[in-house]
Amino acid sequence: MKNEVQQLCARVDELETRLAFQEDTITQLNDVIAAQDAQLRALLGRVKDMADKYQDLSYEMQKGLKPGDEKPPHY
Repeated sequence: MKNEVQQLCARVDELETRLAFQEDTITQLNDVIAAQDAQLRALLGRVKDMADKYQDLSYEMQKGLKPGDEKPPHY
């Protein structure tokens, strides 16, 4: 009986140890994901800015004006 209790205590201790390591790993992974999310958002913003600049340059090269710079026909 005493041996069974010791075995159960050892199993519980092992499970608690594994749980502690898993919780630490999950926290570390969450931190990495949060940092990557911030980097991804920043990069997406930069790509959008570059796409807008490219579009503006394309218009300038084709017509010499940006779409927003054109005067309405009644001027």
